[in-house]
Order: sequence, then structure tokens, then C-alpha cells
Amino acid sequence: MSAMSAPPLEWRVPPAHPAFAGHFPGRPIVPGVVLLDRSLRLAGPPPTGLRWAIAQAKFLRPVGPGETLRWSFDAAGAAGARRFAIHSGAALVASGLLQPEAA
Repeated sequence: MSAMSAPPLEWRVPPAHPAFAGHFPGRPIVPGVVLLDRSLRLAGPPPTGLRWAIAQAKFLRPVGPGETLRWSFDAAGAAGARRFAIHSGAALVASGLLQPEAA
């Protein structure tokens, strides 16, 4: 990836993703921490000298292997916070708020 390109805002969950091991046998689902980690990576850089903190997160439905997820981000106030939403097709699967904080 070049320095000028942005990371993709879509991700197809690999059926062999290591997070599926034991989460859960017989019905694999993507752990929430994986969705949050990807959200932090896709949010873009926080204001200089700060890092992103997860201020809120809501998981609305399980995500399974092979699903294609799409992230969207919106500004949320003057303090530089960003709201995120994760969709699989038309379904909202998770949402939350990222807040800049001192590193």
C-alpha cells in the first residue's frame, strides 16, 4: 500500500481467520475485539499526539466466516471524536464511538 492510499473500508472475513478457533465450536463468530481492532485501524489517524479510545461499542448481531463487512465513519463533535458503523449487506452489525485521548 502506498503512503497516499487509504486502507479499504470493506473486509471479507476469512473463513480460516484464527479468531474462529474456539469461538464458538459448531457456530464460529467473529469476536467483538476483532471488529473493534479493525475499526481502530480504519478510523484514520487521531489528532496529533493523541490515540483513539473506544468510548462506546454496541454489537447488534453475530458476524460469521465469509461475510463482507463495510465500515463508515462520521465526525461526532468538535473534540475530534468519530462514530463508526459496521454493516454486512443492509444489516447494521456493530456501531460505536471513538474518542481521541492522550497517548
